[in-house]
Amino acid sequence: MTLIINGETKEFNDSSSLQNIITDLQIENKVMAAAVNMNIVKKDEWSSFIPKNDDKIELLQFVGGG
Repeated sequence: MTLIINGETKEFNDSSSLQNIITDLQIENKVMAAAVNMNIVKKDEWSSFIPKNDDKIELLQFVGGG
C-alpha cells in the first residue's frame, strides 16, 4: 500500500499496522504522537490500527527548545 508519511510517499505491506510502520522506519523511540488523515491515533491503538492505501500519516516527536 502507498502511504504519505510526513509528506513523503512510501510503500508498505497491506497488512502493516501503524506500529509496524513506525518500527520499519526505525523511529519507534522518537515518535510521541501519530495522526492519520488528521485524526489522532492513541499510542495503545498503534499495534491494531491498519492504515488504508493513500492515507496521510503524520508522525510527531516533541522537541525541546527555547
